[in-house]
Amino acid sequence: MPPNDPRLLTVVLNWRTADMTLRAAEAALREMEGLKGGLVIVDNDSRDGSLEHMTRVVSERGWPRTRVVDAGHNGGFGAGNNAGIRAGLPDGERPDYVYILNSDAFPDPGAIRALVDHLQTSPDTGLAGSYIHGPEGAPHLTTFRFPSVASEFEGAARLGPVSRWLRGRALPVPVPEHTTRVDWLAGASLMMRMDMLEEIGLFDERFFLYFEETDLCRRAKDAGYLTVFVRESAVTHIGSASTGMKEWVRVPDYWFASRRYYFEKTHGRAYARMAALAHVAGGLLHRLRCALSGRKPADPPRFLRSLISHEFKQV
Repeated sequence: MPPNDPRLLTVVLNWRTADMTLRAAEAALREMEGLKGGLVIVDNDSRDGSLEHMTRVVSERGWPRTRVVDAGHNGGFGAGNNAGIRAGLPDGERPDYVYILNSDAFPDPGAIRALVDHLQTSPDTGLAGSYIHGPEGAPHLTTFRFPSVASEFEGAARLGPVSRWLRGRALPVPVPEHTTRVDWLAGASLMMRMDMLEEIGLFDERFFLYFEETDLCRRAKDAGYLTVFVRESAVTHIGSASTGMKEWVRVPDYWFASRRYYFEKTHGRAYARMAALAHVAGGLLHRLRCALSGRKPADPPRFLRSLISHEFKQV
């Protein structure tokens, strides 16, 4: 049975974006009015004065039921959010739901309440995520199928006939117009049932960044929980402010490490190698098409070379 008066723990993770993190926290607190619970800001070992600055501002503004904690080290997205979940509510009470909000994400009016209401009325749902849009209103792609050999080939090939053939296996799911079940959601605005987390565990901290939400949603599914995109919950997301993803000249090593670990953990080493080979095959097909048409490949520089190196260097 859902709790009559649920308690919500909101976690906002900071890494060197203190002022933006405070804006996100303030927006969350505003949308938490009327809900029991509290908010924890976690500094992920920024070492730039963020921890001291945020602690001072929270104190000066007299924000209720809010505290700032130090993660102690930068273990990545999952580890940082886990630190906030373990820190718990400021009053020491157990939360019914945990809400993860990116430091560059700002809940629109009613966004948090819509997620709570969905979890209250859908006991089979373990994770509920928001409709994410940019500052100018353009929707962000945040709904996905679980990665597979087929999705690796389709995504790398970028070829119309291949995409039509594998339409039901492609990784991205077009932004749904209504609340609907999905395989997994990006974690910019994600609410989770505490009962579920106590059953399946928190984020796997062996993922430094990327694929940790995918893994959590997979474990939730295996335990019988649904992951649901809640269209009524809208959140404005600037996007990649702390990761610098938009500035990538080359895909960082931790992305390849997380990808490889996800496939090996979920499907085993042989399947992980098949997925890598499928991606390489699709990528080569894409490059052949680009060479014939005189276009530049869509991948970041040296992407295939880095993928091959990370996937097969230990074989």
